[in-house]
Amino acid sequence: MAGGFGLELPAYPWEAVAPYAERAGQHPGGIVDLSVGTPVDPTPQLIQDALRAATDAHGYPTTQGPAALRQAIVDWFARRRGVPGLSVNEVLPTIGSKELVAWLPLLLGLGHGDVVVRPQVAYPTYDMGAVFAGATPVAADSLDELDAETRDRVKLVWLNSPGNPTGEVLSAAAMAQTVARARELGAVVASDECYAELSWGEWEDGVPCVLSPEVSGGSFENLLAVYSLSKQSNLAGYRAAFLAGDGSLVANLLNSRKHAGMMVPWPVQEAMRVALGDDAHVQRQKDRYRKRRELLRPALQAFGLQIEGSEAGLYFWAKPAGDFAADDSWTTMARFADRGILVGPGVFYGEAGNGFVRIALTGTDERIDAAVERLQV
Repeated sequence: MAGGFGLELPAYPWEAVAPYAERAGQHPGGIVDLSVGTPVDPTPQLIQDALRAATDAHGYPTTQGPAALRQAIVDWFARRRGVPGLSVNEVLPTIGSKELVAWLPLLLGLGHGDVVVRPQVAYPTYDMGAVFAGATPVAADSLDELDAETRDRVKLVWLNSPGNPTGEVLSAAAMAQTVARARELGAVVASDECYAELSWGEWEDGVPCVLSPEVSGGSFENLLAVYSLSKQSNLAGYRAAFLAGDGSLVANLLNSRKHAGMMVPWPVQEAMRVALGDDAHVQRQKDRYRKRRELLRPALQAFGLQIEGSEAGLYFWAKPAGDFAADDSWTTMARFADRGILVGPGVFYGEAGNGFVRIALTGTDERIDAAVERLQV
């Protein structure tokens, strides 16, 4: 930047996908965009109605949200995530979950010399959050993978289960092991659980939460759970999310966010409250995605892909197999683009993702049907 201002950050990765989008868009039937994973189904009417009813928002909203919203979050954790014992002072609404992921290291006071650990294959914003704070991001699936010098500098450990992009689910035992190890180091564990309501197969009835007793040992000390309503309720455009956990951490984050003016708009807070009290719309949306999964899976396999993970969430995580086994992510991207389909390159999610692609379920039923037809030609 002229004058020497601005952070020297890498280019936003999705810009590299533009040529493949253009290529896919030349298909006579139009593009089928299964790349970013933005919801395409309608926001449930009861949530729209709640937002509309709250539009006389003449005063400033509070950063912590009203007691009714925080109680709805507490009740949701108890009912849907198996987390008893939260108080309304241990939860906090956020302006979507991505901003929380990006700013958490800074708001926790991390800086030069501190280490932020994230999974080997992971959402890029975990790394960017460390960069914004001046800390060092390190990719590792276990703290025991780190050398002693690095391990001693760990201040924040990100868990992501169900994982983006892999769709892998961590068992309660695996999460508990990470929690115990991080506590020995005095590090915070933040668990990004935004796909928790979209679990399949053996995890159909739910996935472990970092705050649940079998993981936390009955204490929220140094633990934070992050959740978003973008996926379960089609609220990506509302920027509606929240965190919960260690009361002292939440209080500190609340104070910092007050100073920074990080307030969820009042109509969105009301929409969140209503959304969290209704499980029926979540089940309907899950069933939509289940149908799309069942249609896409065999078509992807017939197209020469081997699906890995993908036990939960909105994506298939796949790599080329058979005659295509040597293809890298971009070659597979091109194969899809030639069929008028845009997917995401696995290399965006760390070097361990090279060779993979991520295929989202977020196409309308008509577009999913079109993708299935094109993959079988």
